[in-house]
Amino acid sequence: MDRTRRSIDRRSFLKNGLIGAAGLGALSALPTSLKGQSQVFKEPQGAAKKAGFIYRKLGKTGVTLPIVSFGVMNTDNETLIRSSLDAGLAYLDTAHGYMRGRNEEQIGKVLQGRPRDSYFIATKVPGEPVDNRTRRFSAETKAEPFLQKFDLSLKRLGLEYVDILYIHNVIYRDSVLFESLMKALETAKKSGRARFVGVSTHSNEHEVIRAAIESKFYDVVLSGYNFAKTNIVELDKAIAEAAQAGLGIVAMKTLAGGFFDRERQQPVPAKAALKWALNNPNITSAIPGMTSLDQLETNLQVVKDIKLTDDERKSLRLKPEIGGLYCQGCNTCLDQCPKDLPVPGLMRSYMYAYGYRNLGAAYDLVASLGVSTDPCGNCGSCPVKCAMGFDVKSRTTDIARIQAAPADLFA
Repeated sequence: MDRTRRSIDRRSFLKNGLIGAAGLGALSALPTSLKGQSQVFKEPQGAAKKAGFIYRKLGKTGVTLPIVSFGVMNTDNETLIRSSLDAGLAYLDTAHGYMRGRNEEQIGKVLQGRPRDSYFIATKVPGEPVDNRTRRFSAETKAEPFLQKFDLSLKRLGLEYVDILYIHNVIYRDSVLFESLMKALETAKKSGRARFVGVSTHSNEHEVIRAAIESKFYDVVLSGYNFAKTNIVELDKAIAEAAQAGLGIVAMKTLAGGFFDRERQQPVPAKAALKWALNNPNITSAIPGMTSLDQLETNLQVVKDIKLTDDERKSLRLKPEIGGLYCQGCNTCLDQCPKDLPVPGLMRSYMYAYGYRNLGAAYDLVASLGVSTDPCGNCGSCPVKCAMGFDVKSRTTDIARIQAAPADLFA
C-alpha cells in the first residue's frame, strides 16, 4: 500500500471508524462494564488522602494522583512496593516485558487483598513486530497479538482491569495513529479491561504528544521528561497543548539515567531532578524508579515539597566534558551508521546496564535488537557523531558483549 493510500485510510478511520464523532469524545468515561462500580480509583478521600501530599488531575480522566508515583521496572522487592502503597504513592507503573513478566507477577502478589479503589495501575504492551532499527510498525503489526499479551498481563497482575493501558515505546506520529493498535486499545477499553488508554514515548516526545492530541482518542501520554532534554522548549510547548486539550501527561526518565558517569561515581541528584520535572504544572505525576527504602523516603519528601532551591538547580547542570548516560533518542545517529545499527536502542541498553544496574533489561533489549556480539566489526573509526557526545562505537561494543552471557543468568 502506498503512503497516500495509507493516509486516506487513516483519515477515514479517524472520521468514521472506532474513534470518530462522539464515539470516544468523553475521555473521562468509564468502560461499560465498570460503570456503577464503586471499586474504582478516583480521588483519595479522608484517610486515603495523605496529609501534605500534592495531588494533580490526570487530564480529563476524572482521576487525581499524587505528583510522585512508583515506576516498578527496576525492583523485585515486594516489601518496597507494599511500603510505597502504604505510604500513599498509590500509582504503580509496570510493563508486560519488565523482568520477563515477573514484575507484573510480584505486583499482583502485593495487591492481593487490597481494596481495588486504593491503588492505580498502569501497564504497557509493545506493538509487534517492530523494525529493530527505526522502531516503526509494519503491516504485520496486528491487534490480536497485542491483546493476547495484555490478557497475560492481567493474569499476572491478578486483575480484571488496569487503570491505564499504554502502547509501549512509540516514536512517530504514524505509530501513535496506527489503526490496528488503536483498535486493540479500544477493544480493551470497551470490554472493561482498561479504564484509560495511552502511549509511552522515550524520544521525539513532542511529535508523539501532538499526535495523541490530534487523535482525540488517547487519555494519557507517558513521556520521557528531564532536565537534560535538549528539546525541552518544544517539549514543554507540546505538554502545555496537551493540558489545554485535556490529555494527561505522566513523566518518566526524570533522573536522566541516574548517573553522569559509567563508573557511577557521579550520581544525578535525585531530589533535585524530580523537583525540576514536577515544577512543570502540566505534569500530573512522575514515576521514578525505586530500589530502596531510602529512595522511597526521598520521594515522600518531594511529594510534599517541590520547591527547587538555587543549590539544587545548580547541581543539575551537566558538565561539558560529561555526556552522561541518558540517550535523547533524537535518532540523528541512524543515518550516520554505515552498518545501519539500531544505535538508540543500544544506547538505552547501555543506560540500563550502567545507570540502573538492571542487567536483565539491558540483556533483553540488546537481544531484541538483532545485533551480533561484535556489531561494529572492522569498522575502524566510527563516523557517528552523537548529539550528546557519546563515544558510540565504544558503548556499542561494550554493551553488545552482554549477549555472550547465558540468557538464564538474567532470568
